[in-house]
Amino acid sequence: MSSGNTKLSQVLLFPSSGMAHLVPFVRLANALSDRGISISLLTVRPTITAAESSLLSSLPSSLLIDFPLAPLDPSLFPESSDPVTLRWEAIRRSAHLLPSLISTLSPPVSSLIIDITIASAFLPVAVAANIPCFVFFISFASMLALCSVFPFVPRPIGTNINIAGGVLKIPYSSIPPPLRDPNNLFTTQFIENGRALTLANGVIVNTFLALEPELLAAFSAGEVVPEFPPVIALGPLPLEKKQPSSPSPAVRWLDEQPEKSVIYVNFGSCSVLSMEQIRELGAGLEMSGCRFLWVVKTAKVDRDEKAVEIEELLGEGYVKRVEERGLVVRKWVEQDVVLVHRAVAGFLCHSGANSVMEAAAAGLKILAWPRRADQMVIAASVPRSGLGIWPENWACEAEKRIVAAEEIALKVREFMADEKLAKSAAKLRAAATAAVQEGGTSDQSLRYLITKLAQLCLKWRNQLVLPSFSTFGPPVDLCNFKSTQK
Repeated sequence: MSSGNTKLSQVLLFPSSGMAHLVPFVRLANALSDRGISISLLTVRPTITAAESSLLSSLPSSLLIDFPLAPLDPSLFPESSDPVTLRWEAIRRSAHLLPSLISTLSPPVSSLIIDITIASAFLPVAVAANIPCFVFFISFASMLALCSVFPFVPRPIGTNINIAGGVLKIPYSSIPPPLRDPNNLFTTQFIENGRALTLANGVIVNTFLALEPELLAAFSAGEVVPEFPPVIALGPLPLEKKQPSSPSPAVRWLDEQPEKSVIYVNFGSCSVLSMEQIRELGAGLEMSGCRFLWVVKTAKVDRDEKAVEIEELLGEGYVKRVEERGLVVRKWVEQDVVLVHRAVAGFLCHSGANSVMEAAAAGLKILAWPRRADQMVIAASVPRSGLGIWPENWACEAEKRIVAAEEIALKVREFMADEKLAKSAAKLRAAATAAVQEGGTSDQSLRYLITKLAQLCLKWRNQLVLPSFSTFGPPVDLCNFKSTQK
């Protein structure tokens, strides 16, 4: 990432907290910087997780701007409150500090791109300061649709939610469990953020046409929420740029495995299985007879991980029994490298937005096992798009039910043997590649965003009424777009 080479004043990007939010913001920053946009990244440090701290330390310090937090009394919230959600609230309650910070920056800030989790607090501040502001919705368009209509859904929620005349149907069982509790802090944030979206100049989403075609078309046609801001779908965003380094033990192990023989198992940065479910999953992977690379996590925040040996987690002798075909690791792995490795044939994951998008870009089939938050809504897009399968009877985090080893083993065997699914995922990869190539839907959307940032900058500088966006036109008309790429 560089500071860009353009006459634009700088665009300020503000992720909230959590790796699931920081990673796509860094990727968006890279994409804008590569097109000559001068950018800076607002950060709140120290971070909640060590992984966030590590990622920030890999970026040029000249691009990072520290954002101060107003004091937050933790006694105002239940002790069980999620630490990331509490950090979001602390940032939201510090929005009034933004104007004074911006006034000290040089070059001056011409536009903001803020995280959805802090939108309701920062959008009014941006409007009052006459600074154009975009929202980056780091999840899928399906979750954006739920967020945009949820403030207007009668509560308490007790039924399924139909969106855009049935274009998207979200069953009650897939609604994130916190949203079923009107007193939950996340529910309050979700409703306020959804209601505030109409103040944005546009909503950026890391998705692409072939992944969510009907829903993106519904947004484009104004069928989700009337007079909704432009939805700018520009995924898959490019991966972070990393300095070459020696491969990790996990990648070296993959190098020794046969082609398309391994299932990669990872539940992301925040999703955690119970100890009992970890043991059942371990037994199921062993019983399946398939080769596997499994990243085991026992705490939602990586700094809380305890130094528990794998043998203690999975039983004495487990590592020895599976050593010929399985590798269990406790440390973070370079997932972008793993997903495109020749030995990997499938991905058992929690259906986090970043993981599903990375798998789609890699053309890797998914066995979805959503655990929490937006993951059930995203998981529904996996079979709908042809990317993979979702055993809907497998329990999420809130249900406490244990999925037995025998059931896991059977499903893993079936999944790994499904060649039709592998071909379908490969087709989605081709569509993802076409979307970001010159003239593709995502490329057009990125060009539109950059043009809009430039014109808003000129308007902000000169206070002139500018002509319509003629350089690249409006966002892609997803109702009528026909790709020229086969």
